[in-house]
Amino acid sequence: MVGGGEGAFIGAVHRIAARLDDRYTLVAGALSSTPAKALRSGRALGLDPARIYADFAAMALRERGRKDGIEAVCIATPNHMHAAVATEFLKAGIHVICDKPLTTTLKQARKLQSLVRQSGLIFAVTHNYTGYPMVRQAREMVREGRLGEIRVVQIEYPEDWLTERIEASGHKQAGWRTDPARSGPGGCVGDIGTHAYNLADFVTGIPVTEILAELSTFVRGRRLDDNVHMLLRYANGARGGLWASQVAPGNDNGLRLRVYGARGGLEWRQEQPNQLYWSPYGEPTRRLSRGGPGLGAAATRVSRIPAGHPEGYLESFATIYSEVAAAIRAARDRRKPDKAVLFPTIDDGVKGVAFIEAAIASSRRGGVWVKLRPYA
Repeated sequence: MVGGGEGAFIGAVHRIAARLDDRYTLVAGALSSTPAKALRSGRALGLDPARIYADFAAMALRERGRKDGIEAVCIATPNHMHAAVATEFLKAGIHVICDKPLTTTLKQARKLQSLVRQSGLIFAVTHNYTGYPMVRQAREMVREGRLGEIRVVQIEYPEDWLTERIEASGHKQAGWRTDPARSGPGGCVGDIGTHAYNLADFVTGIPVTEILAELSTFVRGRRLDDNVHMLLRYANGARGGLWASQVAPGNDNGLRLRVYGARGGLEWRQEQPNQLYWSPYGEPTRRLSRGGPGLGAAATRVSRIPAGHPEGYLESFATIYSEVAAAIRAARDRRKPDKAVLFPTIDDGVKGVAFIEAAIASSRRGGVWVKLRPYA
């Protein structure tokens, strides 16, 4: 692991997710850019002192030279470090699992994409919401044509934790997320807007061709956006709307997706992730439950426990890690993984960065339609 040490939120999430299905062992880390903190963090996690590193470049070099060197690295740093860290480990022949957004610029993202393709290595981006069983059920239903032709896609992601300027008080997570030097040019749109965009893309499978966005900064003194409203045009003629906000009081983690087709609609909410609402046109709405009857193979294969026992955020993260583990094991044997194995890749990461840049461009130009080019 690079980053994710003492005081970090997402590092612990990655470590729990990696271990939940017994697919990984943490053996090495450059857990902080501060050497003393990196050492304390590594010792607290029980790492061999010889494999606690002061910087990521040294870690990549030395692990590459060990007979028992790491197979994969998790990048859990602030956004501005993703490109440099990923590049070092890809050049060392090590698979990469990277937090989102992939990079802070599309140019960096495209360079990484080229490097991944040249190397043949596995590169995953942890858009963990794609790991929920009922999200995979929704994706399967769309692909089976049960909704008919998709017409409308509505996606929202409201939070309230940045309603006040807590970054000024020394709050670590708020500090780097609202700092353009560490977060990149997108604030809310990069932090949670990318999750919303990726979720809709994962479920529908229909490319967005154009977006019209307005990014707002409501909290005085804040340097990046904390709210975004957006219109979407899809390749098949469907229309969509995306709202992401970190200044919406009363909302904790309100990610919500609604997809409507000619024959029916679906609704899923992250805060009630074990249910999916299916509304065939002209019939009563049905609640489908994780682990329950009537689900397809896509949802069933990533469910761990019986219906009525909730699975949530950590399990969705673990699903991504387990899918990547299956791909790594297949790579060991010089074969392709099972077709059912599914996780966000470098291409999804590039699409996310392109989305951020297009949203910023649209907003800066007064809210005009901007084309989204395909980079997969």
